[in-house]
Amino acid sequence: MTVRVGFLRAVNLGKRKVEMARLKALAEGLGYDDVWTYINSGNVVFDAEGVRATVEKNLEKALEDEFGFECTTFVRTAAELEKTLAATPFEVGNGDTHFVTFLKKAPSASAAKAIQGLSTDFDTLVVQGADVHWLMHGRSIESQIAKRHWEQILGPMSSTSRNVKALTKLSDKIAARASG
Repeated sequence: MTVRVGFLRAVNLGKRKVEMARLKALAEGLGYDDVWTYINSGNVVFDAEGVRATVEKNLEKALEDEFGFECTTFVRTAAELEKTLAATPFEVGNGDTHFVTFLKKAPSASAAKAIQGLSTDFDTLVVQGADVHWLMHGRSIESQIAKRHWEQILGPMSSTSRNVKALTKLSDKIAARASG
């Protein structure tokens, strides 16, 4: 079994409600072990076998069946999450905001170049495999990059983002449970 993290896209916004207790039960119903959730933004940790695409597809189908709406899910192993957090491609200054945006797969070289081309004096985007590091020099509400910009390059519902502070706390919690 491999420890994995599922990041659900755009849940608990508007009518797209996913209760974490139901999410946990749903993952357990798929046969995943040691399931737990982290904060109310659609993060579920579990032990499972299989390739990423299959795990994502199984979660997405079960989520749609349970909640009645499409719920794109991005899965990473705990080791992949640690590697992503260790690979910060820029210095994060005091007052900066750093997100990681998860993609289903690494974009083509031209798509990666187009994503990085969205960078401005405020926003810096760096593609690393199937992850995009996004540095904002200030608060995220000041960013000029909108989801529609990503979707013009990658297609609709192609990504989900998490703040690195929350991801670090999640990764630390996974490590603490593993050493337990």
